[in-house]
Amino acid sequence: MTPARIRSACETAKAALLAEMVGEPVSADDPVQRLLDVPVSEMRHWVGELSTSALATATAIMALEQMRRQYVAIGREVPAEWLTLIRGGVEWLIVHQNADGGWGDTVKSLSNISTTMLCRATLKAVESGESRMGNSEDMTPHSSVPTLDSAAGYIDCAGGVSAVIARYGKDRTFSVPILTHCALAGLVDWAEVISLPFELACIPAKFYAAVRLPVVSYALPALIAIGQVRFHFRPSRNPLRRWLQRWAKPASLRVLERIQPTNGGFLEATPLTSFVTMSLAAMGLHDHPVAQRGIEFIVKSARWDERGQGSGVRGQKEMQPLSSNPQPVCSWPIDTNLATWVTTLSINALGDDVPREARPGLRAWLLRQQYRVVHPYTNAAPGGWAWTDLPGGVPDADDTPGAILALMNLGFEDSSIRNAAANSTIPQSQNQRLLDFPDWDEAVDDAMVWLCGLQNRDGGWPTFCRGWGTLPFDRSAPDISAHSIRALDKVLFGDADGDDGDDLEPSPPIEALRSAEPRSRQSQIDAKFRRKFKRYWRGRCAFQRFVISNYFERTQRPDGSWLPLWFGNQHAPNDENPTYGTAKVLAAFQALGRMSDDSAVRGVRWLVENQNPDGGWGAGPGTPSSVEETALALEALLGMRNEEVERRNAAAFASQPSPLSLATDAGLSWLIPRVEDGRFRDPSPIGFYFAKLWYFEALYPLIFTVAALRKAVEVEGREP
Repeated sequence: MTPARIRSACETAKAALLAEMVGEPVSADDPVQRLLDVPVSEMRHWVGELSTSALATATAIMALEQMRRQYVAIGREVPAEWLTLIRGGVEWLIVHQNADGGWGDTVKSLSNISTTMLCRATLKAVESGESRMGNSEDMTPHSSVPTLDSAAGYIDCAGGVSAVIARYGKDRTFSVPILTHCALAGLVDWAEVISLPFELACIPAKFYAAVRLPVVSYALPALIAIGQVRFHFRPSRNPLRRWLQRWAKPASLRVLERIQPTNGGFLEATPLTSFVTMSLAAMGLHDHPVAQRGIEFIVKSARWDERGQGSGVRGQKEMQPLSSNPQPVCSWPIDTNLATWVTTLSINALGDDVPREARPGLRAWLLRQQYRVVHPYTNAAPGGWAWTDLPGGVPDADDTPGAILALMNLGFEDSSIRNAAANSTIPQSQNQRLLDFPDWDEAVDDAMVWLCGLQNRDGGWPTFCRGWGTLPFDRSAPDISAHSIRALDKVLFGDADGDDGDDLEPSPPIEALRSAEPRSRQSQIDAKFRRKFKRYWRGRCAFQRFVISNYFERTQRPDGSWLPLWFGNQHAPNDENPTYGTAKVLAAFQALGRMSDDSAVRGVRWLVENQNPDGGWGAGPGTPSSVEETALALEALLGMRNEEVERRNAAAFASQPSPLSLATDAGLSWLIPRVEDGRFRDPSPIGFYFAKLWYFEALYPLIFTVAALRKAVEVEGREP
């Protein structure tokens, strides 16, 4: 592969990614302008596009159906939009059933037992709701009968209820909602739905970790609503617990109302919001504020498509209308967007190639997303970032280091943001992130302290809450820990302007300012120094804990790979994606300057050994190559190309004197033609949205390709 061709492909990929950047207009009289030294006309960011989800669509229709039934039962007029959504969603589900009778989470996903049970239950509920209510409106097409029959056959072969429970093990976060959904359709007996201790939501939040809830930290709304609907239909036989849960109902509902975002969408997630809404409606609480806000969110989140596409795939060939006068088809994504996540990924992939004119707008938008108050949902301290700019986001240890790295890559020259808390007129209710709009430096300080406070005792980082329990999404994870340690390393040992990091002693400029400035200025400098010292000390301690714990060595698998938490592959055993996990951990080794460590060398060897014959990478042996996984592996291996790593790996490949170079050359030969003909835009369903809920994101292949090709250009420029 010639250097010129690599550079050309890199420019093509960068142009495609930059074309996806959007502007958010800011009027001259917007209160935000008062926080800026230099007014901006717009803020910049990326939004991306999440795939449409059969799972999300099924849960949304069920929530609408449960609300519809309650309205019909009390003689209240059902909003026409609900009926249209139910019909359109049902039609979308029927069209997108797989040939084996099941459904996958996305239109590119293999069938799975969870989504198939949800879709079948939804179609059955709508069908039975028509007959029981005596509706004149035909809500389900006649083709739903064979659809239901083939779905039942798939479920029987897959193992039914037992298979759902086995799929998630001791984690009740998703198995209980699935079975509740099916029980509401009459397909599962309430005795098979495990009772959730919703009464525990009434204890102070600081004790949640101690009581070891059977669901993960982000699933508190499901614990409350689904626990209550199960109690409603099948109370405990234990009189003491029955009394306790009856007493806890109003109190836990108040907790549920308090933690619901202003737009009604818990975590911006249609499935979680739908599970809560359908549960409340089924209990007759259809007029409860949480149910009303939830159904509003569901209605607003629908994707309409009069032609029947509704797939969430940009540029996909349109489907033919289903009738001569087609019903508008609708569907739902798994989440509204990953705007903050894809923005930080894009900035970090582009690096120095982020256009200078876009930097002030990107920096302003990103700083605006930092949480400046305690989060009402997880009680997270101020300082973190969520995956989205919308109200349902929750700060986490993957998006926060991503934001730190993005701010460092954007740099602080030409910074137009200043701390204006003293004279800010923006009310907290308008945006909880804007209580104190920070400058670049303070944002990084606060984020560092926040990130250090989340570190687990094992040296790694969990996603949302420190020490909540032993369930996967509350345990430390290699991919998240790698991201976090890279951010700590960047701030402590390599600032954006090339410094070697902070020092324990005040630098001469600060001492000079102390003696030269008035007392008010001196107090500001002293406060800034104290904040920096806290950042430095907390960061150093967290860094040392991580190093001493040998976290990467302890979590490396015997074959040399690491497993991520948030990414998988449907073609791999146990839906795992060691390519993603290994690539992310190797990026951390590179950042730490530890590329010759035994663990790093073994990780490199695993990637080289598991390259597909076509030159690309999937998730491992026997999995098809994808743009995302190939680009991730390439970026990691290109970053590890040095003489020592090459020499140590060559010893294991007697027939290949330069295995690392050969692997990256083959990978580039696979990836670059796909950039040249546009196939690199085709996303693969490798994303996990919590417990084995698949998604694909339109920007992932673009972002990962840019990062890989920029690394290739860099390596090509420094090697003789």
